[in-house]
This record gives sequence, C-alpha cells and structure tokens, in this order.
Amino acid sequence: MLPAGLRDPVALAYLLARATDTIADTAAVSTTVRAEQLRNLAQAIAGDEPWTQSDRSLAGIFGPQQTDASERVLLDAVPQQLKWLASLPDEDRSDVRGVLQKINQGQLLDIEHFTPPGAVRSFATADQLERYTYLVAGSVGEFWTQICSRHLAPFADRSDEEMCQLGIAYGKGLQLINILRDLGTDLQHGRCYLPADQLAAIGVEPDAFLDEPAQAESVIAHWRAKAADGVAAGIEYACAVANRRVRFATALPALIGARTLALLRAAGTEFVATKVKVPRREVQAIVSSGAITLGSRRGIKRLFSRLSQPVSQRK
Repeated sequence: MLPAGLRDPVALAYLLARATDTIADTAAVSTTVRAEQLRNLAQAIAGDEPWTQSDRSLAGIFGPQQTDASERVLLDAVPQQLKWLASLPDEDRSDVRGVLQKINQGQLLDIEHFTPPGAVRSFATADQLERYTYLVAGSVGEFWTQICSRHLAPFADRSDEEMCQLGIAYGKGLQLINILRDLGTDLQHGRCYLPADQLAAIGVEPDAFLDEPAQAESVIAHWRAKAADGVAAGIEYACAVANRRVRFATALPALIGARTLALLRAAGTEFVATKVKVPRREVQAIVSSGAITLGSRRGIKRLFSRLSQPVSQRK
C-alpha cells in the first residue's frame, strides 16, 4: 500500500525489528547469550561497531531453535539486512537506526527484567510498563511520522508534534493488546507485564492469578481500556493522513486491534487460558473493506466503529 519511497526504510526497519525480536524471544538460548548477541547486533545496526561475526554465527546459534522456517531465513539474512541499511539514503538510515535503538533497548529491558526464569516476575509499576511499551512500540509511531513527513508532502493536516504524540499512543496501545492477548502464555513462562503494585492493591499475587484470573479483572480492564484509547488514537492519526494509501496502511493495525479487543472483552478472563486471535479470513475482509472504500476517512471510521462493537452485536 505504501508509495515506493517509503517501502525500503519501512520494510527494513520491520525486518530488523523482527530479527532482533527473534533473538530476544528464543527461550532455548540462555539469557546471557541472547543479551550479548542482541547488543552486538544493536551496535552493528547503530553503526558503532562493524559486523564482525561470520554470516553463519548468529543463525548457527539461534536458527536451529526456531520452529518457524521463516524465522531461520530471517536470521540467515541479517548480513544482507545490514548491507541494505548501509545503502539507504542518510536520513532514512538515521531514522531506521533511531527506532531500532529504542526497540533494542526495550528488548534488552525485557530480557534482563525477567531473568532468571522461574517464579512469576512482573513490572513493579505502571510507569515501568508505560516505558516498556514506548520503547518497543510507541517509538514506531515517532518513526512512522518522521519518515512519512519527509517523503510525503503534505503528510497530514496536523502538526508533526501532534502526529508524533498520537503515533506514540497508537503504538503503545497496540503493544498493550499484544501483552493482554499473550497474558496466559507469558504467565506460564514466568512473565507478568501487569504492574505488581496494581495487583497488590487488589490483593493479587502475580504468580497466583493464572489459576484465578477473575481476581485481576479490574487491572486487566484498566489496561484493556488504555489499549482501546491507543487504537482510537491510531484512527485519529490515520484520518489526519492526506495520502489515501498511506492512510489505510496506517489505519489497518488499529482496525485489527479493535476487533482483537472486542474478542478479548467477549472472552472475559477466559482469554488467559485460550489464545485470542483475529482469524485470517477476518483480516482479509478488513483489508477488502478498506480497498472498497479506497481508504476514505468516513469508511475507516465506520469500519472502526463496527469492529469495536461487542461481538454479540456485530452483524
């Protein structure tokens, strides 16, 4: 959907973020090795250190641990990704490096905070969770604004500062959806992203509510509402974008996010035990709806309203 000038930097930033995320998430490799390899790659992305490892070393450590063949291909291609980064125009390369620096910082925070594995650990406060969601996702809203503002004229009918703030809220909202959707799986692996102080205030221990998630409903509902505010900011952001193709590309994650939140609300606390995910056929239907309306503001808002409705009320 994106104009040609945006495709390379956006695609490359995505691939590098996915590659570093694969490193961070490969639980079969020790946290010490994951953190070391992530730092090495982050330095190479930043241009601080040359990529001195052989083409096979990173893939050799992490590749055999991947159950998805695409992840192995992605890791094999890291040297090509770094060459691609070096070939980008200076301003695009600076933007990609800037967002990856923040994402890598968030990934290292994640690895180091939840080490060693074992008993369930959580973020201590809401501020820690807010900081984490900014680093790994809110920063993407800033990146999207910076790169689109430079490549597209005009980009939006709001100032870059307003768009950055909306973009940060949007990214953080999407990350909160991921956190809520994966809550049960994360708890099984000793991770609780919900703040310990909020859980303690209602008398719930992070290592106890996997068995009795209803006890934490008020905290879950609070962060679900924050996620909803974030995707609403995403729609506001998208509707300020001038280019129709970029507008719909920008709105698409919020539309899918709205549907995911509706499914999470419908599942109540049962979502902790079952994976909530928008079926591929519904994602395809959302994309088709956007194509039919050609990314019109009215069409995006109408679709967002419909997808946000309680599941039992949707036709």
